[in-house]
Amino acid sequence: MSVSDISHQLITDYRQLFIEDRPLVDLRAPAEFARGSFTQAVSLPLMSDEERAKVGTCYKYYGQQAAINLGHKLVSGQLKADRLAAWAEFARAHPNGALFCWRGGLRSQITQQWLAEAGIDYPRIAGGYKALRRFLIDELERLIADTPLVLLAGRTGCGKTELLVELKGTVDLEGLANHRGSSFGGQIEPQPTQIAFENDLSVNLLKQSQHAPAAILLEDESGHIGSLMLPQSLREKMAAAPVVILETPFEQRVENIFDEYIRQRLAESIRYFGEKGFEHFSLYLRQSLYRIRRRLGMEGYQQLQQMMEQALASHQKGDPDAHREWITTLLRRYYDPMYDYQLGKKARHCLYAGQASEVAAFWHQQLHITR
Repeated sequence: MSVSDISHQLITDYRQLFIEDRPLVDLRAPAEFARGSFTQAVSLPLMSDEERAKVGTCYKYYGQQAAINLGHKLVSGQLKADRLAAWAEFARAHPNGALFCWRGGLRSQITQQWLAEAGIDYPRIAGGYKALRRFLIDELERLIADTPLVLLAGRTGCGKTELLVELKGTVDLEGLANHRGSSFGGQIEPQPTQIAFENDLSVNLLKQSQHAPAAILLEDESGHIGSLMLPQSLREKMAAAPVVILETPFEQRVENIFDEYIRQRLAESIRYFGEKGFEHFSLYLRQSLYRIRRRLGMEGYQQLQQMMEQALASHQKGDPDAHREWITTLLRRYYDPMYDYQLGKKARHCLYAGQASEVAAFWHQQLHITR
């Protein structure tokens, strides 16, 4: 029985697929998955990178049927049984899921057929990854053009991200990028690829659009978050968007940064690296400070570096409090002047300014009025 002899479910409603977060099996090779996929997708490839390369070479020189025959030969016996068992386990655990490969072609059809022969009728996605990616690119541009944006602005350490995730009608760009946006914003886990970030951004905007918001609240960002770039159309839209400013007392900002840069980061480093946790934590602080050395100037950088080294020495002995000294200096000499400069450069309409509870009440009122 050939692939063409069998008829199976074929999913064409991409929008609902993403809105419902339907679980997906990405059948592409691991290297393809690594370049970018979707949050709800898991990698259960039909072929390894090496197997796919061999089949591709065979296709190039000997044609499709020879490549299909080679693929069946490479993925056979116990190897086929193991991969089929993994797909079957996923399908039973996620009966509302679906399969996809690069273009919805042979790989997903073959997998679908093997599952059917094992008694599992499981749908595949028409057009595969290429069609899904095209859909999200088009939706991203449409949503950016059609949806009014409001930006949540405020000085470093004021708690913008924490407030943003508590509110409705928001998209957390830094959460999607796995980066806090500043020179100290890198996380232990790597950032997603640019493609995966854009896919996730489009899906999040798509979900928010289902509630017909009058506007979506985003954190005020530069053109990039860590190594990832915001789409050009989004950067242009954000540059003209009105702002809501979160105001937080300086002392609270120091504590917020201390909690994020010191307490949380050290705890995460210990969870990931065990006995070498403090060593990795110290390296993170040193490298983060080094990245802004030119903006600090050599004298300012060396002064902060000395403060940081003294704080790390005290911290290793059990006293982390000295970190507040260099954090205070960093805010006053670097982050606050930079914020004032950036704010002065842009003529932006401010809708509201206040502390966290006041901003939350204002935004809730806007949602209540407009919905």
